[in-house]
Amino acid sequence: MLANDVKITPELVAEHGLKPDEYQRILDLIGREPTLTELGIFSAMWNEHCSYKSSKVHLRGLPTKAPWVIQGPGENAGVIDIGDGLACVFKMESHNHPSYIEPYQGAATGVGGILRDVFTMGARPIACLNALSFGAPEHPKTRHLVSGVVAGIGGYGNSFGVPTVAGSVRFHKRYDGNILVNAMAVGLAEKDKIFYAAASGVGMPIVYLGSKTGRDGIHGASMASAEFDDNSEEKRPTVQVGDPFSEKLLLEACLEIMAKDCVIAIQDMGAAGLTSSATEMGAKGNLGVTLDLDKVPCREEGMTAYEMMLSESQERMLMVLKPDKEKEAEAIFRKWGLDFAVVGETTPTMRFIVKHHGQVMADLPIKELGDSAPEYKRPFVSLEKPAAIDAGAIEPPGSIADALERLVATPDLCSKRWVWEQYDHIIGGNTVQRPGGDAAVVRVLDGPKGLALTTDVTPRYCEANPFEGGKQAVAECWRNLTAVGATPLAITDNLNFGNPERPEIMGQFVGCVRGIAEACKALDFPVVSGNVSLYNETNGKAILPTPSIGGVGVIADFKKSASLAFKKEGEAILVVGETTGWLGQSIWLREICAREEGAPPPVDLIEERENGEFVRSLIIDGAATAAHDLSDGGLLVALAEMAMASGIGAKLDAAPDDVPAHAYWFGEDQARYIVTVPAQAVELVMVRARKASVLVSRIGTTGGDKIAVEGQRALAVADLNERSEGWLPGYMAGRD
Repeated sequence: MLANDVKITPELVAEHGLKPDEYQRILDLIGREPTLTELGIFSAMWNEHCSYKSSKVHLRGLPTKAPWVIQGPGENAGVIDIGDGLACVFKMESHNHPSYIEPYQGAATGVGGILRDVFTMGARPIACLNALSFGAPEHPKTRHLVSGVVAGIGGYGNSFGVPTVAGSVRFHKRYDGNILVNAMAVGLAEKDKIFYAAASGVGMPIVYLGSKTGRDGIHGASMASAEFDDNSEEKRPTVQVGDPFSEKLLLEACLEIMAKDCVIAIQDMGAAGLTSSATEMGAKGNLGVTLDLDKVPCREEGMTAYEMMLSESQERMLMVLKPDKEKEAEAIFRKWGLDFAVVGETTPTMRFIVKHHGQVMADLPIKELGDSAPEYKRPFVSLEKPAAIDAGAIEPPGSIADALERLVATPDLCSKRWVWEQYDHIIGGNTVQRPGGDAAVVRVLDGPKGLALTTDVTPRYCEANPFEGGKQAVAECWRNLTAVGATPLAITDNLNFGNPERPEIMGQFVGCVRGIAEACKALDFPVVSGNVSLYNETNGKAILPTPSIGGVGVIADFKKSASLAFKKEGEAILVVGETTGWLGQSIWLREICAREEGAPPPVDLIEERENGEFVRSLIIDGAATAAHDLSDGGLLVALAEMAMASGIGAKLDAAPDDVPAHAYWFGEDQARYIVTVPAQAVELVMVRARKASVLVSRIGTTGGDKIAVEGQRALAVADLNERSEGWLPGYMAGRD
């Protein structure tokens, strides 16, 4: 007999984020009124965060296969073959809503959750990355949110013992009421020893592992599937509390019992906690699951079945163990000081049964909990695309030198050293290229191979033209990996958008996903994992569409990787790719002219591939001494970044006559790189470029201590560096 002493009212259904037609779907599915616990289970499994009900119809268009892909989307993390019997395991996820409400714990548990996704697959984490979007600097909450989020990421990652090696930070008023915290983790495993979530075998013990269950995080996934209003602070109890030291113990214990061949299946208790982990393990294995909540270790007294099933307490795992290995596994977990409890078993019934105090609190069809979740083909509209801007019709408000001085000290383009110096980015001793470049490079074990890692997206492009913006996000990720000499292999994505029930927001999502798919196909850069985060808006005001892309590439010899810093004086500065002076949606237009308008630069994927492969060949052959991709701020900002990274200046030719000077130096044409080569090698490189049908032009020479553009005021590299390094520490200290 099902225990149900709570009347299910329309108000209670609405409080659980379920619409009337969705509740009717539940009644039709189970043939009766659900218990309160069952209502909570459906709420958790059918919310946007867990079911992807608004997005999965479009996500099916993403390319997910390649010869090197071992596991694509659908597991805890994606897996690719990187050679030598090794696999790279990685994924990116959002913790946006929790981080706005409680920035330290929201960001910290975001890191903890993505680390578990990686080591659940049997991989040891080797690196973390992030992509952070904050509101306008002048907004009264922004400084508090930046401080808390950065401290939370550092506090968890540093304590756990994994380096945070790369990321991105942006500021825009559209994130004032809804910041974005996207966390990515990368791990290594033997490619024939990957662990999956699908249970197998009837009567197998289901084991709860890790920390005890508390009341923190209840309805966390549901909160992530609703937009904010003026009372968002009241959602603080739905934010989880993390313990990185417990997670480190959990990592070591999990990897040890995996090595002992104890595990049949394993699932992280992330969003929706015990509910999602148990149902997903059973459903993927075409098995039923019975849970006895009396056996669940709890840290608070009197917890109900409803609370236990929906808690998102951190540092917890669920496993199906081989029965003959149960005692061995328990001994390992006890050794590490962690809870180990057999809380259920697999059954042949295809039912999900939850018992508590001898009563059945839930009895539901297990496959339908996931498979029968609503799937919406929401209406969408594509807004009119803005026209291209005539760069020649724009009268610049100051000189080229004035603009560069201002741009290097803007929130988006300034040095983010204040952020990444709070992260331990070298623990483990394998970080070859640290934060601040195009991509991080991490050595693979003790061999010559390196992994290149980056995160990218340009939200202003995505809003102006979602399709081109989606393409550009992937292309820039591909360029950043290429610029360090790596071969790009695969991506994970984190698709952050507003309310999908608004056709214009759904249009942004559909356009960006289609752009991402086209770029991934053209660049042989498949999507192997990801996350969708919708309802990122407050009082009906949405964030900029922000499909964050996390990329992984491999380089055969990390010693041959390139960095952006100029290496010596007297070297030739070459631009790979065509410069037309595209100013639409550029940082120059926004920051110097106070105009956010125009079409974003178009992305020619054939040109991206040809130019990138040419640059990569120069790096691997040792012909290029430095390399940097061109993106925000254009050509002169990139040159300044290379100079500031080295202390070496540059003497630059004037802009060509056919492109306005301000457009030439600050336009954001795509598929471009700056490379430096020894002066005596220029002609050889030009011959190679012509054979590859790649446009390369020489624009100057490294040397001196100034950035000197012909006909313009020269700027001391040291002064530019002071401006670039000074903005963020000054802002965080309140000197604004």
